[in-house]
Amino acid sequence: MIETDHLTRCYGHLTAVDALSIRAEPGQVLGLLGPNGAGKSTAMRMIAGFLAPTSGTARVCGYDIRREPLQAKRALGYLPEGAPSYGELTVREFLQFIVRMRRLKPDVGYRRVDEVVHLLQLDDVLEQCIDTLSKGLRRRVGLAQAILHDPPVLMLDEPTDGLDPNQKHAVRQLIDTMARERTILISTHLLEEVHALCNRVVIIAHGSLMADATPAELEARSRYHGAVSFSAPGSGVSQEMLGRLPQVAAIEVDPLDGRITVFPKPGMRILEPVQMLLREQGLEVSEIQLERGRLDEVFRQITTGTAGVA
Repeated sequence: MIETDHLTRCYGHLTAVDALSIRAEPGQVLGLLGPNGAGKSTAMRMIAGFLAPTSGTARVCGYDIRREPLQAKRALGYLPEGAPSYGELTVREFLQFIVRMRRLKPDVGYRRVDEVVHLLQLDDVLEQCIDTLSKGLRRRVGLAQAILHDPPVLMLDEPTDGLDPNQKHAVRQLIDTMARERTILISTHLLEEVHALCNRVVIIAHGSLMADATPAELEARSRYHGAVSFSAPGSGVSQEMLGRLPQVAAIEVDPLDGRITVFPKPGMRILEPVQMLLREQGLEVSEIQLERGRLDEVFRQITTGTAGVA
C-alpha cells in the first residue's frame, strides 16, 4: 500500500533522507519512529508528493509518485505535522472546500462531510472558525480532511504531539477505529504511540533505516526481555540468595524504590525459579512482573549507533 525505493532527499551537502526503502502492507499500522531531526517528516512529505525526491521514488497503492502523482494522491489521506488549515474558515466551510479540492461529486462529498463530522465528534463546532478551536479539535479537523475522500491509505505526521493525555487518548481511539479499514503510516518520536497503535515499526536515524520489526521483536532485543522484577519491601531478599539460582545472570536493585530485577542467562526462563525461591523462603512480595523488554532501551541503542540494522 505504501512502498519507498531508495527514497533520498538532499539539501546541499546535507542528506535528510538516505536511500530509505520501506513497505506498509494492507491493514497494517506502520510506525515511522525516530528522534527529532531523523528525517521522518521529510520522508512523509516525499511520499505525499509535497516534496520532490533527489533520487529514488515511492508508490502509493502501486502508483509511482513521480510518474503518476494524481493517482497516488487520490489514494492517500495526509495529515501533516501541526494539522495546517485555513483558520478564518469555519469547520463546515473548510471541509466543503476540501470536497471541492478533492473533486468529489456534491451529493457524495456532503454525505462524507456528515459522516466524518459524526465520526470525529465535530458536530458542536461546525460553525466555529478553526482559529478558535483547541489544539485537540484542530487535530480532529485535520483528520477529517485527511479521510474525507475515504482513502485506502492514511499518513499521519506526529498525530498526538502536544496534546494533553485526554486528547491523546481520544485521537488514538479514532486512529484505532480507522485502522480496521485502512493502511496507516504514523510518524512519531513517542514510544508510547508505538505501543498504543502500531503492529510494525521502522526506526530511522540520520535519515537512514536502522530497524524494521514488530514492537515485540524489538522488545526481544532488550536486555530486560525475560527478566523478572519485583518489590519486596522489608522482606530481607538478598542478592546473594537470588544469585545462587543457576538460571540467573545478574541482579539489579533500584536505588530509589528498592525494586529488584533479576536477569536470566541466555535462553533460560527464570520466573518460576524466582517464585519458587521466594515461596520456599517465606518471603512476601507486593508485585512481581515478567518483563517483555524495554523499547526505550532498544531505541537508544539503535539511534545512538550501538546496534545495527535488523
